[in-house]
Amino acid sequence: MIATDEKDINGLRAAGKVCAQAMHLMMESAKPGMTTLELDQIGEEFLKKNGAKSAPRVMYNFPGGTCISIVPVIAHGIPNEYVLKDGDLINIDVSAELNGYFGDTGSSMVVGTSTPEYDKLLEATKAALAKVLSVVRAGKPLNLIGKTVEQEARKNGYNPIFDLTGHGIGRQLHDKPSAVYNFHKQDDRRILENGLVLAIEPFFTTGQGHVVEKSDGWSLKTVDSTIAAQFEHTVIITKGEPIILTLP
Repeated sequence: MIATDEKDINGLRAAGKVCAQAMHLMMESAKPGMTTLELDQIGEEFLKKNGAKSAPRVMYNFPGGTCISIVPVIAHGIPNEYVLKDGDLINIDVSAELNGYFGDTGSSMVVGTSTPEYDKLLEATKAALAKVLSVVRAGKPLNLIGKTVEQEARKNGYNPIFDLTGHGIGRQLHDKPSAVYNFHKQDDRRILENGLVLAIEPFFTTGQGHVVEKSDGWSLKTVDSTIAAQFEHTVIITKGEPIILTLP
């Protein structure tokens, strides 16, 4: 989607805000002893109370309101009766539709007590997203996103996850461009347009950088069962700094 008029920008801001608020509420609520289904219900109820609908449930009949992944699962984890434990590294991804506009945001975190290894991975992945947002501008190559993510991963001793990408978003959850790579795809000649709405989501891992789908048909885990992290914002590309839509 290309969003340049005030109506579209305000609609996208509202959708992004409710996603961010739901995600932060879930992060604050995540405690050892609760199930991921209970955590999911907190997020989906918040969305409903604010007039929003779970995008994965509505668009893809996903068996949950949000995606909650327990590492080594890093994406599309199904909320279930799994009981969160102290020290679990998890990812919460919230996407929703509000008044015809979509937002998408995600964050990895540790439930309870963290470790230096987890903290380093989380800080590096979050910093990579911030770095990308500091360099993307209308008129620059779209593959600057992947180039920056890969450089930041290598600098910190990680691999990006090559199989998982960001995407266009706006009036649909997944819009053009269909793939915003997390590595430097040199033959990608696409250019960032003014007003382009993107979900940018770096994934870092200590492993090979590939995922495999589990038997449930949704959950994606690192192929070597290594740890991984993701952070995501929905943004509008401009000639200056991007507009971050997924702020609480």
